Amino acid sequence: MNLLRPTLLALACLMALPGHADDLPSLGDASSAIVSPKQEHDLGRAWLSLLRGQVNQLNDPQLKDFVETSVYKLAETSQLQDRRLEFILIDSKELNAFAAPGGIVGVNGGLFLNAQTEGEYASVLAHELAHLSQRHFARGVEAQQRMQLPMMAALLAGIVLAAGGGGDAGIGVIAGTQAAAIQEQRRFSRQNEQEADRIGIQNLEKAGYDPRNMPSMFERLARQYRYDAKPPEFLLTHPVTESRVADTRNRAEQAPKGGIEDSLRYQLIRARVALTYEGTPGLAAKRFRAQLDVDPKLDAARYGLALALIKGGQLNEARENLKPLLAKAPNDITYNLAQIDLDITNNRLDDAQQRVQRMQQLYPGNYPLKQVRADLLVKQGKPAEAEKVLDDLVKNRPDDPDVWYDVAEVRGLSGNTIGLHRARAEYFTLVGDFDQAIQQLDYAKRRAGSNFPLAAQIDQRQREVMEQQRMVKDMMGR
Repeated sequence: MNLLRPTLLALACLMALPGHADDLPSLGDASSAIVSPKQEHDLGRAWLSLLRGQVNQLNDPQLKDFVETSVYKLAETSQLQDRRLEFILIDSKELNAFAAPGGIVGVNGGLFLNAQTEGEYASVLAHELAHLSQRHFARGVEAQQRMQLPMMAALLAGIVLAAGGGGDAGIGVIAGTQAAAIQEQRRFSRQNEQEADRIGIQNLEKAGYDPRNMPSMFERLARQYRYDAKPPEFLLTHPVTESRVADTRNRAEQAPKGGIEDSLRYQLIRARVALTYEGTPGLAAKRFRAQLDVDPKLDAARYGLALALIKGGQLNEARENLKPLLAKAPNDITYNLAQIDLDITNNRLDDAQQRVQRMQQLYPGNYPLKQVRADLLVKQGKPAEAEKVLDDLVKNRPDDPDVWYDVAEVRGLSGNTIGLHRARAEYFTLVGDFDQAIQQLDYAKRRAGSNFPLAAQIDQRQREVMEQQRMVKDMMGR
């Protein structure tokens, strides 16, 4: 897989290439003639499949659902014209978020550890969406027409390293490849950052957030990492200067007060992420207990404590901590999912099933709930029913490799061998392992035997995957 590294980081750099601080691109501008929106979309999807194969990801349906819902909320009020977004949540404590051509939005787990409120989190994502809406990638290519294509492909290399926390190595690739052009790019990068700040502040206000969250986030990060020899990747690609903080503060102060600053929902998600990065459930429980000692009414800390206790096998104490939360908000989906998790862990499957059924009536389309329903059916020894649930889920999430992985597993359990291989093929395609995908479709074709209509369907899909592989290789210059 190391062969992919020379093809990837450019998005970080190219998106930091020139923009014009006040002019907004139109579909008929010069940048569209050089890199069309369709080319950006295709490039982004091809690049995403390679990135997925290179970095560890957070497979938490509740976290994924929160990120997707919150970013789509921002997208609705943004200047983004093409809102076909795809997401990747990277398993790294490093503070980082990025937006890549074609509507790819990446978020590190470390963003939740550093953004203390929903408003601060939203300010980072609003900034990244502004990079997309202003098409900084295409406009950068327009302004750097003298840059040779192989050099651009080489520049793409380090985003995998940077996204996963290998900041020094990623930045080294940038510096080594850019050589004499680096000073010019830094000037353009500042222009793009200013524009993304300005557009992001406007978007925050339109989406109902207090735009003052953006300068507040910048100010705190600047203080927090002022003396660090190795600041987080986000600050390397988005330098926070005094003038930038002052500019965003001046712009934000023009907005009326009263926008959203924080929410309990965000704090619950932060607790989930914090638990992920604690060394042991016991350490996490100790930290959440310390927070409750300071403020016994801190619901997010009590929720985090309950999760840590479930993870640590202290199920009776976990139940006691969930009781007051459910008493206060009996229909809250987050608390009920925690109770379902507890009941499944405690092998109280009938209790879990009753709660799932009640929640289904309240939240019929909820992705995490559908996922946990499938998990419960597997625990109950009903893989065929779980397969139906996941088949329905994958119709709404056809580009989610985590769902396809689960579909493959449950088809294997239910004895659907052809379906198992086809699901594995979709999974491998989405993570950029096209050879494995093609091989899985070969296995499926053999199993199909004399069922000619089914064999023809599989053969057609195999040709599509092979064409996608060829396109990715051509696009990435490999």
